[in-house]
Amino acid sequence: MDDADTGDPARHRDDGVPLARFTGRVLVVCPGCGGRALVVPRPGLPAPRYATELLYQPRRLVCAGCGAVRDWTADLRDNALVGAEPGGTEDPFFRRPLWLQTRCVGHVLWAYDEAHVDALWAYVGARLRERGSLSPTLAMFARLPAWMKTSEHRAEILTGLNTLRALAERTAPADRSDAAHEHGDRPRRQRSVYFRGGPY
Repeated sequence: MDDADTGDPARHRDDGVPLARFTGRVLVVCPGCGGRALVVPRPGLPAPRYATELLYQPRRLVCAGCGAVRDWTADLRDNALVGAEPGGTEDPFFRRPLWLQTRCVGHVLWAYDEAHVDALWAYVGARLRERGSLSPTLAMFARLPAWMKTSEHRAEILTGLNTLRALAERTAPADRSDAAHEHGDRPRRQRSVYFRGGPY
């Protein structure tokens, strides 16, 4: 029986979930009005077989507030698609500031959407954390910064995650977090490319 079956919120098992899995839906600051916009795969695309394929799928940014629409496609280099690079306080496709950001223990706590917040909550709130058998190379939890892993900041981080949950319900430009601005903390370049056989 796994942790999901036991319903034990004090226990977390890391099965190697990559950050890429949470890039299917990203809440961002709209480039038009400054309200909440949504970045999703373009309509009509087949479901990805692997989470990493999300980093190569064409994207659309849409804002219900002002009607802004933008499209993104992966760059092509030497007949290979260059994937987006997740991580940091900007979305990996349009490089817009994430809508879900808040200041927390001297850092900026961020998430792509509500599912991402829930996953972080389960990890941070757990008193017992177990690592699965998969390699932690691209696993999201293994790559979290040290300040998010320490029990010393658990209460503050959970409060910050509650703030992000509340922000997810808001859409107006005036609701934007004071932390939701460009911070210049783009992730280090991984130069991932997608050949016909799959991502490398």
